Amino acid sequence: MNEKELLPWLEKATLGDESAFELVYEATHQDVYRTVAFLVYNKQDIEDIVNEVYMRMWKSFHKYDQNRPFRFWLHGITVRLVQDWKRKTWRRIRLFERNRQMTCEQLDWTDKAVLKFEMQHELFSLVRQLSYKLRVVVILRYFHDYALEEIADMLQIPIGTVKSRHHLALKQLRKRFERTGGDVYVH
Repeated sequence: MNEKELLPWLEKATLGDESAFELVYEATHQDVYRTVAFLVYNKQDIEDIVNEVYMRMWKSFHKYDQNRPFRFWLHGITVRLVQDWKRKTWRRIRLFERNRQMTCEQLDWTDKAVLKFEMQHELFSLVRQLSYKLRVVVILRYFHDYALEEIADMLQIPIGTVKSRHHLALKQLRKRFERTGGDVYVH
């Protein structure tokens, strides 16, 4: 469903129409899920974040500016929630690591099924190796086809920073891909 088709349903959803919200959810859920999955490793965390995106969307409809594309607004919510999640996770990891050092237990931090799926896609796995800051720029640029200026606006950082991260990400991807002996050209 494109933006024009979605607009009447968004208007109804902003007025509290739950069936309109369900339709908006159905039209955007797969896209939001894939975006979060590109940025987060653990399947349960992905589902939790996606649920939070839609709860935040429901509570924030009154802030949506209909002069801007809806998906841009929704991707902004998604990226900010992933960033919040990463901050919270980092704190939890530090606490778990302190605990682990005290008890000498090994913790499994990965969902093996998700990792197995990711490894089937070579380029995707290379993107996953990028730092979060570089990865989010690549995902927004090439998966969602946002202009660098739009990415800067969404992430609320200077355009020069986005350009720098974009350039560095492509440079790292080329280098890593050459090491794997791949044939795909990263432009």
